[in-house]
Amino acid sequence: MVGRSAADAQERLRRWRLVLGGGEGGAAGTGEGTGHVLSGRDAAMDRTLAALYGGDGRPGGPAGGARSAGLGGSAPQVARWLGDIRTYFPASVVQVMQRDAIDRLGLAALLLEPEMLEAVEADVHLVGTLLSLNKAMPETTRETARAVVRKVVADLERRLATRTRATVTGALDRSARTGRPRHRDIDWNRTVRANLKNYLPEHRTVVPERLVGYGRAAHGVRKEIVLCIDQSGSMASSVVYASVFGAVLASMRAISTRLVAFDTAVVDLTDQLDDPVDVLFGTQLGGGTDINRALAYCESRITRPADTVVVLISDLYEGGIRQEMLRRVAAMKASGVRFVALLALSDDGAPSYDREHAAALAALGVPAFACTPDHFPEVMAAAIEKRPLPIPDTAAGS
Repeated sequence: MVGRSAADAQERLRRWRLVLGGGEGGAAGTGEGTGHVLSGRDAAMDRTLAALYGGDGRPGGPAGGARSAGLGGSAPQVARWLGDIRTYFPASVVQVMQRDAIDRLGLAALLLEPEMLEAVEADVHLVGTLLSLNKAMPETTRETARAVVRKVVADLERRLATRTRATVTGALDRSARTGRPRHRDIDWNRTVRANLKNYLPEHRTVVPERLVGYGRAAHGVRKEIVLCIDQSGSMASSVVYASVFGAVLASMRAISTRLVAFDTAVVDLTDQLDDPVDVLFGTQLGGGTDINRALAYCESRITRPADTVVVLISDLYEGGIRQEMLRRVAAMKASGVRFVALLALSDDGAPSYDREHAAALAALGVPAFACTPDHFPEVMAAAIEKRPLPIPDTAAGS
């Protein structure tokens, strides 16, 4: 037991040494007060951490009493560092460190080089960064960037598509339920449950006074969905996920899907929904926000209000006319449109959003809430069936 306690103590010192970094006043390779010397793989891990988190977070910046290193402005040096972190850390940690490197060390410009893109661990946040650099991207990098984006999109589709189609298809079937079904369309399980009060013990049977079933499957479009996506810089992850979901929904023949992206201008990307990568490169992250203008465009394209779901994905920081925006939402609801407001469609945690506008929407019967990609199919199913939305307890205005 004594030996094990000593080993545990050494492991704690090792971990603290990696967290604290080396101190100028200590022995070479030791941490602030730990006295632990790193060697081999641990020393190499420490160097990769020091390159990113050393000093004040600027390349070549002074050591703020802890780590002192940096990646400098050298693309080869950064490429080697990207290879090192993939060697020493799991993919989830690599993605966090890449994000920190882009934010702390200003490496976004280096992502315009094909060699750099080939070295990074691709994820949703990297796609957002690439999209924000889209207009500045040289032709030599564009194809590599598209390959990176396509890999992430393909991974997301594999994760989300099957469940989304199954959930939404079920909702479409349930929304078509009728009280006067044809014999072959009777849902016997639901019919029996609905008539249990009519059970006759002496005959050991249920008298089905009320039949429950599904209407005949329509060959045409049964529901129309409009995804209205805020493409301001803070919504990068949401734009990526919404584009993937838009492509998945557009692949379903029973649904007519429209995808509209906006900042202060509005762009209809519906014609590109067969390829979400084209959709993403058709967006322009950054700029201002005019929700009212975007909703005006969406409203003008609605032809079957009672069969339409409008999903606004925005942090609600409105640069347009607030009262006009709210009036449009109220008018769409009054016409029969099911309106859904998502503050974010991502796994990024609690978003920043305009609380005043969220409260105003809630007063109109449109609670605004953040939604994870895994939860989105359930939200869409509830909206299609016109039943209460599965809203998290933390929803704005709830």
